[in-house]
Amino acid sequence: MMVVGEKSVFLSHLPMFMPPHNFQVILEATFTSGGINVQDVYTRDRQSHEQTKMYTLGPEESFKLPSLFTPDPPSRSSFKGTVFRGHLERGGKEIEGLTNIDVNVKRVVYAQKFGRGFDKSDKLTYILFGRGQELFLAHVIARPPDFDQILSVKIDNAPSDEELSRGVSVVIPDRENSASRRIKEKEKVVGQGHVTGAHQFLQLQIQADVEFYFEEGELSSSMMMDSMFDPTPEERKAGFGN
Repeated sequence: MMVVGEKSVFLSHLPMFMPPHNFQVILEATFTSGGINVQDVYTRDRQSHEQTKMYTLGPEESFKLPSLFTPDPPSRSSFKGTVFRGHLERGGKEIEGLTNIDVNVKRVVYAQKFGRGFDKSDKLTYILFGRGQELFLAHVIARPPDFDQILSVKIDNAPSDEELSRGVSVVIPDRENSASRRIKEKEKVVGQGHVTGAHQFLQLQIQADVEFYFEEGELSSSMMMDSMFDPTPEERKAGFGN
């Protein structure tokens, strides 16, 4: 899972289109160890490594992701995990004080299984999540070929925390849904936001900040192929080719 946020912690599962990885899931969580909050250990480490975009979390081996959101109510709300500075499968380093900790799920922001009946939008579509001024966009993944992306954003007329808790989708109406047309770092775009359950749409002035994660190859197919793990030209261009 990707880890983003400093004041609040959000986790985004790194998916593929084959089981058991065929879910896009975003969680709000807290970190504890022996009942003691250790979230400040993560925050301090992130603040002291500002050039490191990726922080990841490796869950315990027996953990099954759907157990956090099925059935209703879900069968569990916490799991064990270790936080890494960097990508845990690409040379990431375990952070002292954040190994085998308790990851406590405060809220399931978004959970979707890939498969039949879940269509891919023609327009570039994101999930808006975060708290207060700390906001992020995650690209909505549907079916191959597709891409995963998480970036921080600033929005002057952003939805409230209460609206964010209900779920907010954002469509970029003048963009086709492709990796090359995704929102780039420092770019300004206008998005059409929709709060779950609301009748009106929000016109959002979005200023993109940091692209924390971008992956295209591993979502290029529903079948496992060696080429999926080679950086695509778009990944290299974005600096995610290592």
